[in-house]
Amino acid sequence: MTSFETPPPSGAKSTAAITSHDAFGSKVPLAEPSWYQHLNTPFYNASHVAWRNKLRDFFEAEVEPIVDDWDKQAVTNNHVKCGEYIKTMYSKSAKYGILPACVGKPWPKKYTSAPEPEGYDYFHELINVDEGTRAGGGIAWAMMGGLGIGMPPILNFGIPGDRALQDRCIRECLAGEKIICLCITEPGAGSDVSNLQCTAKDAGDHYVVEGNKKWITNGIYADYFTVAVRTGPPGSMHKGLSMLLMEKSMPGITVSKMDCMGVWPSGTTYIEFDNVKVPKTNIVGKVNEGFKQVMYNFNHERWLLAAQAARMARTCVEEALSFARTRRTFGKFLIEHQAIQHKIGEMARQCEGLQAWLENVTFQMNTMSKEEQNKKLGGHIALLKLSSSRVAEFCASNAMQVLGGAGYTRTGKGVKVERIYREVKAYAIPGGSEEIMLNLAAGQFGFVSRAMPDPRDKKIKALMEELKRIKSKM
Repeated sequence: MTSFETPPPSGAKSTAAITSHDAFGSKVPLAEPSWYQHLNTPFYNASHVAWRNKLRDFFEAEVEPIVDDWDKQAVTNNHVKCGEYIKTMYSKSAKYGILPACVGKPWPKKYTSAPEPEGYDYFHELINVDEGTRAGGGIAWAMMGGLGIGMPPILNFGIPGDRALQDRCIRECLAGEKIICLCITEPGAGSDVSNLQCTAKDAGDHYVVEGNKKWITNGIYADYFTVAVRTGPPGSMHKGLSMLLMEKSMPGITVSKMDCMGVWPSGTTYIEFDNVKVPKTNIVGKVNEGFKQVMYNFNHERWLLAAQAARMARTCVEEALSFARTRRTFGKFLIEHQAIQHKIGEMARQCEGLQAWLENVTFQMNTMSKEEQNKKLGGHIALLKLSSSRVAEFCASNAMQVLGGAGYTRTGKGVKVERIYREVKAYAIPGGSEEIMLNLAAGQFGFVSRAMPDPRDKKIKALMEELKRIKSKM
């Protein structure tokens, strides 16, 4: 395919919802979202169809052939080969014109020559995430886990003190020439952002940054670091946080790859900042407003993770059903056993429900400003992320049972299921653990603060008073 080509389907209007179209992708039942399967949809139009086709071409031609080896090189800590893979993937995806879809809405046309899909919206981005995760969660994190969460603070808040640095950073990353990562989590603080300890001490015309960051996606490969630091006095909590854009070339930055359970191509990293001098002009947005900048993109990040988990769960359905249709046991195909039909049917049921919820939230995002999204959707997205990680874990576990020994090995027919099985916890914990998501939703929906008094309380109180009165007369 030629660079930046996005041909619309002949005779179709990209603004009209799809009501009649050919099935797309896998022929395995329920292996693809419903709008891929002849079903009508109010959300997708011909522009989305063209975008989906373009993405499927890219990931099948350029990414899927290297996934297995990338996993092997990552687990053996072959940093050179892994670095070559991620740089190649970024470079090629930039030539296809799809990197700008990793950073949210609107399309950053000021910083890229990649043409914007007609009517670009969050459903285009959803397709980008969905198609990108068919090759595995590690690949999705490698491509979207750095750029998709490291770049938005720069795009949304800018670097007022150094516009040249801002423009250079954004252009280079969207062109696939450089890699960026987001540095928030520390050894002692994750979802509790207000307790971050990495400091940026005032030293005149610059800050001196001291501290550590942990579990940083793409950190081992990154050229730029969007870093949450404490610029306020001790005890200032969230009011004393700022964000800095730092560069790998700055003396005092040390990165070390971490050995994790899954998502190996993402390059999870431990970062040390040892008296790193950073110009004050590198402040993202305004000083001491870093908490706002950190929180501003959390919903979008969690939505991304939910979309990835949804595709991983669906891949488990596809792989389990494909295997069960060809594997023979006790004189018949595995799928002919009712227990296996029920197992796969339950997996598919949960996937379909999750997809409907995901698309509803995406529609809400499409019809709201960023500020309104953050005000209204926090609890909904928290529950969506929680549900997505549990569905993915359920489907991975059951697909593993269907494949048996084939799913237990890292080669052959079970390679995708084995990969997803060890990656699901990367969706249940990072980006806000399942427990944090439940607490967040409870707070957002006012489970406690808006509790209505139980009308039975008055009756109970009256009965107690009557009991006291009776006892006093005895």
